[in-house]
Amino acid sequence: MAVRGWRLARGTFFTEDDIAAIRRVCVLGQTIVANLFGAADPVGQTIRVQQIPCQVLGVLAVKGQSPIGRDQDDVVLMPYTVVQKQLKGITWLDDILCSAVLAEAIPLAEAQITALLRERHHVHKGQEDDFNLHHPTEIAQIRVASQRTMTLLLASVAAVALVVGGIGIMNIMLVSVTERTREIGVRLAVGARQRDIRAQFLVEAVTVALLGGGLGLGLVGAYSTPRSPLGPP
Repeated sequence: MAVRGWRLARGTFFTEDDIAAIRRVCVLGQTIVANLFGAADPVGQTIRVQQIPCQVLGVLAVKGQSPIGRDQDDVVLMPYTVVQKQLKGITWLDDILCSAVLAEAIPLAEAQITALLRERHHVHKGQEDDFNLHHPTEIAQIRVASQRTMTLLLASVAAVALVVGGIGIMNIMLVSVTERTREIGVRLAVGARQRDIRAQFLVEAVTVALLGGGLGLGLVGAYSTPRSPLGPP
């Protein structure tokens, strides 16, 4: 709890005895509570996690969204022994979160963690590590790279859409000019200048583009509905 900054709003957290005894207990985030219990108090109630009954010991305080937009309240915390043996059927830990007391202590902590894991995993000198140790800056760099890639992808899609839309409008206006040569000739005959004719068709093209964009935005707004972070309870 200390590493992730989780605080309890009510109830209690599971203990070392619960972990050792593989007790089916859990602590819920506020999003889970809102979806499953509404305004009722979940402490002492029983929920099912993959068909396994689990007693609710406590409720976490609200944390909100993470910097990458993840709902940090959409979480269920359980003893890792229960998750390993009754949910996943494994004997190892997928991830271990660690926190240094100071930023300057991170290199020393990394060296100590690496040495401890190599000893526990019986990795001999000269052999490669059979685990990955991720530094917070590496995770931040990965997130920045993924955001940059997504931005470039969205910009590419937008550019293609603009090119296709521009070609479509150009074809429409070309057909319009071809079919209205008599009207253009009459206007020139009564004193209209070429720039007047050009301005007329430019205004029509801009109007078509604005109407098409507005219609597209309206359809997107009509068919885009926010998804709930959880399915039905």
